[in-house]
Amino acid sequence: MTFSRNAAGHLAALLTILIWGTTFISTKVLLRSFSPVEILFIRFTIGYLSLLAFFPKFLPFRELRHELYYAGAGLSGVTLYFLVENIALTHTLASNVGIMVSAAPLFTALLAWLWLKRKRPGGRFFLGFGAAIAGIALIVFNGNTVLKLNPLGDLLAILAALIWAVYSILTKLIAGFNLNMVLCTRRIFFYGWLFMIPALFLFGFQPETARCFEWLNLFNLLFLGFGATALCFAVWNWTVKVLGPVETSLYIYLVPVVTVLSSALILRERLTPAAIAGTILTLAGLLISEERLRLPGIRTWRSLLKKQTTRPE
Repeated sequence: MTFSRNAAGHLAALLTILIWGTTFISTKVLLRSFSPVEILFIRFTIGYLSLLAFFPKFLPFRELRHELYYAGAGLSGVTLYFLVENIALTHTLASNVGIMVSAAPLFTALLAWLWLKRKRPGGRFFLGFGAAIAGIALIVFNGNTVLKLNPLGDLLAILAALIWAVYSILTKLIAGFNLNMVLCTRRIFFYGWLFMIPALFLFGFQPETARCFEWLNLFNLLFLGFGATALCFAVWNWTVKVLGPVETSLYIYLVPVVTVLSSALILRERLTPAAIAGTILTLAGLLISEERLRLPGIRTWRSLLKKQTTRPE
């Protein structure tokens, strides 16, 4: 039973990353018609309404402490993370942001150790982190550029990684309430949506509905709102409950891998040797960071296969 639940958690995390790794294509298309904050607001509005339609029950008020956790998760994982990341992109290279944000698993492991009193990250974790970051660097630079430091933008990108780590820890604490994670995710979205409203006025929100109903924009908004937001956040939060914040956050390493592969398949971008090497190095880093030189559950799969291939006497 434990294995099947853990296996489901790993598969759910992988599914989430596969979708999140392709969102850049939809966002790139939508940026022709919308500002980043407009995409963010519409995306999470659709996400909230999708969860409401899927599960039209309401989470009752229990304790002020619970609401503070929901509000903190909404502020960190919904509002601040995306806004800080978008602002970072205006001050530094996208490649820099891709590498800096990938430090989220490191911050998550450190916060889990300090905040949740979990096991201190071991040497293999840091070795895997170094390998994954090196692989991600090969992927995002693709052998064509060199790292150009832009202090403000790079610091904001690191801050975004730290904010996502805070969100991961808060999600684990919320999972401890033993409530329906879809309802918990919707409550998080609600607070994130509220905190997002002041940003709309700061960044110039223009409520023109005609743009939303152009078929290409509508398709990408629905993909981001329903798929990448409602579905993925609910699944991700459940995965944190099952696997824990540290092990789940390791899958963030795979986002650049999925991005470069989807670019090659969808946009017909050339898959260079540097990108291939970076993909292999990133996967190795993920494997090592889990502090076991095997994929989750591989021994169990082998034992199951042996049972199936063994003939009864």
